[in-house]
Amino acid sequence: EDDRALTRLICEETDRICNLVDGMGLFSDAVISRGAVNIHLVLERVRRVAEAGFGKHVQFIEEYDPSLPLVYGNADKLIQAFMNIVKNACEAVPCSGGRIKIQTSYQQEIRLALPGGTSRVQLPLIASVTDNGPGIPQDIVSNLFDPFVTSKANGSGSGLGLALVAKVIGDHGGIVEFDTTDQGSEFRLRLPIHSDGRVTRTDVGAYSEGRGNER
Repeated sequence: EDDRALTRLICEETDRICNLVDGMGLFSDAVISRGAVNIHLVLERVRRVAEAGFGKHVQFIEEYDPSLPLVYGNADKLIQAFMNIVKNACEAVPCSGGRIKIQTSYQQEIRLALPGGTSRVQLPLIASVTDNGPGIPQDIVSNLFDPFVTSKANGSGSGLGLALVAKVIGDHGGIVEFDTTDQGSEFRLRLPIHSDGRVTRTDVGAYSEGRGNER
């Protein structure tokens, strides 16, 4: 039965990735299809995939706000964005004692000004991934979301993972934020909510920022 569960997971992930590839190029400007998405189901899928493979050595801690509204998004693309972040975190944490906390929260009072506009938008739904790795090297922090920027040794990384995260979240009208120290890194994804078929804002562009670093 354990093998059946893993096989189902592999088949579902294969179908999801095939749909992503068939639908459009990862960095194309095509409009994505969106609807109501339960972000906790997205995060649960990512955790299960990680625990079955690249995150077997990691202790995952989940702190979810059960009252969160639905996200206005594309589930497949959100899974891929969080998968990239969690995979990076798994590779950053120590082989022994590695911990990753996946957390959701709601901050209604926060209004954000995005580049290129004068209005402020509300992105109250936050999903964050925090690791206890050594942090991101300072020499790449300011360009972290640029394509082909990577801190992985021996050329093992393509440098496209976080660039794709920024593209996907930007296409959703969201924001990626991060903090990093020598005690670990935290990535926060602020996302629009789905409410009665409408959202708080749908026409904002991609924007990613590091705390204390302007992009």
